[in-house]
Amino acid sequence: MAGIGEKLNHIFEKNTLATFVVGFGYSAVSTVTPMCVVILNVVLMQYFLKFSELGFVERELFSCTMLYIFIFALLTAAPFNSVLSKYVSDVIFEERYEDIRACYNVGLLMNITLSCLVGIPFCLWEHFVGKVDVFYVFTGYCGYIALVLVFYSMIYLSIAKAYEKIALFFSAGMVTAFLFSLFLRYVLHWGIRESMLFALMTGFFLTAVLEMATVKRYFVKNSNRYKSVLRYFRKYWKLVIANFFYILGLYVHNFVFWTGKERMVLVKTFVCNQPYDMATCLAMFTNISATVIFIARVEMHFHDKYKNYSEAVIGGKGSDIDLAKKEMFRQLANELMSLVRIQFIITTILYLLCMVFLPRFGFSRLTIRIYPCLVVGYFILFLMYSAIIFLYYYDDLTGAALTSLSFCLVTFAGSMIAKNLPELWYGIGVVAGAFTGWTVAYLRLRYMERNLDIHIFCKGSILKPGMGTQPPGEVFNRKNTKEETQG
Repeated sequence: MAGIGEKLNHIFEKNTLATFVVGFGYSAVSTVTPMCVVILNVVLMQYFLKFSELGFVERELFSCTMLYIFIFALLTAAPFNSVLSKYVSDVIFEERYEDIRACYNVGLLMNITLSCLVGIPFCLWEHFVGKVDVFYVFTGYCGYIALVLVFYSMIYLSIAKAYEKIALFFSAGMVTAFLFSLFLRYVLHWGIRESMLFALMTGFFLTAVLEMATVKRYFVKNSNRYKSVLRYFRKYWKLVIANFFYILGLYVHNFVFWTGKERMVLVKTFVCNQPYDMATCLAMFTNISATVIFIARVEMHFHDKYKNYSEAVIGGKGSDIDLAKKEMFRQLANELMSLVRIQFIITTILYLLCMVFLPRFGFSRLTIRIYPCLVVGYFILFLMYSAIIFLYYYDDLTGAALTSLSFCLVTFAGSMIAKNLPELWYGIGVVAGAFTGWTVAYLRLRYMERNLDIHIFCKGSILKPGMGTQPPGEVFNRKNTKEETQG
C-alpha cells in the first residue's frame, strides 16, 4: 500500500486541520468505502421501496440471505487470498508480470469451485426443504457468486494500488443497483424483496465485471505457468491457515450463538440470532476506524523505516543495519501505542453515543446489553490484526498462523461458555479470543526483534538444492597430486 502512503504524505505536508480532515477522508475512501456504500444502498432501498411494509418472515429472510452471502463469500475466499497476494507480490518484485494473468486464472478457478461446492447444496436445501421459490433462491446464489468474484478481483487491484478504482466500482455498482431496484418495483411492479435482491445481485455483477476488466487491462500477457502458482500453496500453507482462521474467528462466535436460546430459524434453512448479530455489527462499526488509522499511520511512518532497514541489509554496514533495525522497531511500538490511544478515544465517544441514542431508534434492550462486551472484544481484535500485519512485514508466517489459530479456537471455546452466561457477558468469548491472539502476536514480535538478524541472514542456502549423485567428500589429496606431478 505504498501508494496510499505517498499520497497521504503529500496531503499532510501543510500540517493543518483541513489537511488532516482530507487525509483521514482519503484513508477512509481507500479502505472502508466498499462496505459503507453497500450498507448505505441497502438502507436507501429499504426506505424508498417501503421494506417495513413486508411481513416479519419476509424481512428476516432477506436480511439472512444478505448476511449469508457476505459471510460465506468471505470464508470461501479466505484460503486463497493471502497465498495469491504473496505470489503476485513476488512476481512483481521479480518483474515477471506475465505470470500475474496465469495466477489470476488459476486462482479464480479454485475460488469459484470451492464457492460452488459450498453454495449449491445449501440452495438445494433452501428450495426443497425450505420451500423457497426457485427465482429467489437462484437470485441469491447469483448474488453470492458475484460477490465472490468481487472479493477475488479486489486482491489484484489492491496490489496494483488501484484503491480509488475499487471505491469507484463499488459506488457505480451500488448506484446502479439502487436505481434498478426502483425500476423493478415501480415500473415492472416486482415484489419488494425480489426487487431488492435482484438489484443488489446486478450491482455486484457490475462491480465484478468492472474489476475483472481492469485486472485484464493491467495484466495483458499470460505466461500459462500455472504449476508455479499451485506450488506456492504447498510452500506457504501457513498463510492459508493464518488468513482462513482469522476470517473464521470473526464469525465463529456468531455461529455459536446461532445455536443459543435466542436463535431464530427461517424456512428450515437460515439460522440467526438477531440481537447478537446486531450487537456484533454495532461493535465492529464502533471500532472500524482502527483500520483507517492503522493504514494511514503505517503507510506514512513505519513503511519508510522498514524501507530503510531493507536497504541497509542489502548494502549497508553492520552498524547501519543495527541502527535501522532499532529505529524500525521503535517506530513499530510507537504506531501500536498511537493506534491504541487514538482508537480508545474514538471507541469511547462512539460507545457513549450509542448507549444514549440507540434505544431511541428502536434497538432492543437485549442488543444494548450485549453490545458493551463486544465493543471491548472488537477493540482488541483490531489491535491484534494490526500486529498480524506487522508479522507479515517480517515474513513470520508461523507467528501469523499461531495468532489466527489461537484467536479462532479461544473465541470458539469462550463463546461456547459465554452463551450460558447472562446477556451482559455474551461477548466475553470474543474478548478472550482477541486478547489471546494479541498476546501471541506481541510475543512473536518481541521474538522477531531479538532474532531478526538470524531470520534475515541465516535463512536459505548458498547452493541451490537439487537431485543427483552426491559428489565425493574428499576435496584435496596431496599424495594424488604428487603422483600426478611426477607422472
